Amino acid sequence: MSSIDEKKPADLMRQIGLITAIACGVGSVIGSGIFKKPGVMASQLGSPELLLLVWVVAGIMTLFGSLSIAEISGMFPEAGGQYIYFNKSYNRFVGYLYGWAVFIVIQTGSIASIAYVFSDSLGYFFTFPRMNAAWEAFSLHIPFLGDITPFKFIGLKLTTIALVLFLTFVNYLGVKLGGVVQVVFTALKVFVIAAIIVFAFAVGHGSLSNFTQSTIPQTMNSSAMFIAFIVAMSGAFWAYDGWINVTYLAGEIKDAGKNLPKALFISAIIFIAVYLLINLAYFYIIPVGEMAAKYQQADATGQSYLVATDVASSFWGGIGGSIIAAAIMISTFGTVNGTIMMSARVYYAMSKEGLFFKRLKNVHPRYKTPGSSLVVQGLWASILVLSGTFDQLTDMLIFVSWIFYASAAYGVIILRKRMPNEHRPYKVWGYPTVPILFIVFAMIYVVFTLYSDIMNYIHGQAPLVNSAMGLFLIVIGIPGYIYWDRKNKRNAENL
Repeated sequence: MSSIDEKKPADLMRQIGLITAIACGVGSVIGSGIFKKPGVMASQLGSPELLLLVWVVAGIMTLFGSLSIAEISGMFPEAGGQYIYFNKSYNRFVGYLYGWAVFIVIQTGSIASIAYVFSDSLGYFFTFPRMNAAWEAFSLHIPFLGDITPFKFIGLKLTTIALVLFLTFVNYLGVKLGGVVQVVFTALKVFVIAAIIVFAFAVGHGSLSNFTQSTIPQTMNSSAMFIAFIVAMSGAFWAYDGWINVTYLAGEIKDAGKNLPKALFISAIIFIAVYLLINLAYFYIIPVGEMAAKYQQADATGQSYLVATDVASSFWGGIGGSIIAAAIMISTFGTVNGTIMMSARVYYAMSKEGLFFKRLKNVHPRYKTPGSSLVVQGLWASILVLSGTFDQLTDMLIFVSWIFYASAAYGVIILRKRMPNEHRPYKVWGYPTVPILFIVFAMIYVVFTLYSDIMNYIHGQAPLVNSAMGLFLIVIGIPGYIYWDRKNKRNAENL
């Protein structure tokens, strides 16, 4: 058939404005972390001053990362974001490894785990159906990952899958619809968190002395303190994670060369401010020692402890728990929506370059969305939900994510040398100091995370070294690159 007779394939359209882009940036970060992590972090560090310092340092490093990536995002405002940046800064192989990691678990695992938190919070109001003990005990063994129990907590899992598929369908129907959902739920979650902060300081029965009450043993040496600081920082980084996601929408943001860097910077300032203020409210109401004790007590019985529930109960009484459960549902609903919307653009970009399944490059002719990528992403995330392994998989690849973050920031330096005359709508403030500080910090975090994982394995506190397994999951994607790369070369030779 001649090219005249062929219909031109549909492509993504630039329909996203700056406000929606900022909402995507904020909404993909503020999820369940700020509700679930403060308790465990208090038990790890035991000092309100050091805990606040953890959130400040993690926030500054996240901001430095955002400022660095913003320069490249302005240069290459294409769908796929960081996947494209790796192609430009390094090569197609590095870009593929990042895209593979995003698909196999970084983003799909995040979708699964955050959606699960939504359903778990819904369980505060409803009791989910469960199967009998024999079915729940059924398990399948997967090498290196352990046993999976697909029928355990089946009602909770099916509710989680329903949420993932529903929001996949919403974003399938158009980026504008997905964007409206994102703006509404981002505004709602920020409003709820702001209400908690205001009520805590206005009518909460707190004390300023809580900000200086430490439970750190005097016998703890500086090296042990540093390790504890790094371990606690993992919780903060989990809460801050997702800051890069808005770059995936670069191909659909209006005037992306200017608006995308603005969205990265403004959203970072917003979620850093929100996190610091809510932590101040937490510490004002509840001493860090009490937080740690309650977390340890809950953890010993297999339950979760939410500092926010105790804080809200101090001024809203018995309905405080219900309000926090609803707040978590609002927050995670928006985060799942944003992650689904943004992440699918990575697989779309990979497929367009012939490095992933061919059908994933298809754009719906009516809705102008990467429909096939959205569907495949939703199905894989649902499988992770049913398997119940998503939390473990995500823990493995948080380590790998930071290797990619450091590599992306180094890409700024590479491109300054390789493409000195390329138009840059935005140049990173403080170059080269800001990118270098981010890279150094990220690698320190990676090294000490690996060290901590190895020590936990040696002392029998973990069944395997999560960091090493994260790298293994990346490596198993290499045969896919070899296959698609060879296929592309054969196709090129046949032209």
